[in-house]
Amino acid sequence: QVQLVESGGGLVQAGGSLRLSCVASRRTFSLYALGWFRQAPGKEREFVSAISRDGGTTDYADSARGRFTISRDNFKNTVYLQMNSLQPEDTAVYSCAAGSYGGVPSKYYYWGQGTQVTVAS
Repeated sequence: QVQLVESGGGLVQAGGSLRLSCVASRRTFSLYALGWFRQAPGKEREFVSAISRDGGTTDYADSARGRFTISRDNFKNTVYLQMNSLQPEDTAVYSCAAGSYGGVPSKYYYWGQGTQVTVAS
């Protein structure tokens, strides 16, 4: 079992930045690919970004590409999501997940509780 705890969410003005962090409870962190997903009220969960086990491969949703950067530190059991040029449509609960590399929720075995990101216009 891997427990994931996100932090770094909050309220930001449009055009601003936030850095989300997700800390894992297990040293086996490096065995898993990691992903960030988000869910806005009334909408389905959607893929944001993913990173491979060694950090050498990343993927982004079209909405995130060019604005968001995913990274990981396997020594700190932490994955990050740097979000720049935030817009109101980025408002959602952001969750990290650990599992197999990919852009669909079914590839991930463990999920955090999420952190709220609100972007004011």
